[in-house]
Amino acid sequence: MGVALAGAVLGGSAAWAQKYTAPRAPWDKDHPDLSGIWQAKPTVGDDIEKSIVDPSNKKIPYLPEAAAKVKTNAANKAKEDPVNKCYMPGVPRLMYMNYPFQIFQTPKYITVVSEYSHTYRIIYMDGSPHVDYLPFWLGDSRGHWEGDTLVVDVLSFNDQTWLDKAGNYHSDQLHVVERYTRTGPTTLDYEVTISDPKTFSKEWKIRVPMTLDNKPNARLMEYECQQLAPIRPEAGN
Repeated sequence: MGVALAGAVLGGSAAWAQKYTAPRAPWDKDHPDLSGIWQAKPTVGDDIEKSIVDPSNKKIPYLPEAAAKVKTNAANKAKEDPVNKCYMPGVPRLMYMNYPFQIFQTPKYITVVSEYSHTYRIIYMDGSPHVDYLPFWLGDSRGHWEGDTLVVDVLSFNDQTWLDKAGNYHSDQLHVVERYTRTGPTTLDYEVTISDPKTFSKEWKIRVPMTLDNKPNARLMEYECQQLAPIRPEAGN
């Protein structure tokens, strides 16, 4: 009975989400307005495996040699996490780390501005192709609409970012496909398919719910990342 009730609740939520019609931008009555300040739960970026929806075992499908590197990363995460060095966090980590982000939507591009250390990304919506390969920290983002879902194809990464605080990582062959879908007045479904032939044996998928901060005084605050200098012993000690 409990299983049936849970199924009914989930099914009802899904049906309600499908019926929800998101507000439209003034210049585009066909697609949702995603603008606003959004944030995932604070702990999502601690270990992204907890957000996996495929594969069903909720394990990142690392190649054997890549799995060994994850253990090394985890053992040295305080020192080696790129975010602790004030590097840009990469994509998709930028979207679910413990900092809100604001979406600005225009006809030709969508800009995502994070509270984290002046970091922003531009999603080009003009149908232009990806640039020739360059190792970007946040990748090269090209978006299009599939119904009410924004689909963003992201390529051209460097290999200097992690996927979370736990040491999960990728190579410069990372390919990210994001799907943004408004499911209610203050809710957004963020789904990401991740592939990387140098690191993973197959593609895998995460899903992260986002919440809109719709308070009248909502705004991004200033956050300046400053890496702490190593402590040097006093002369003679």
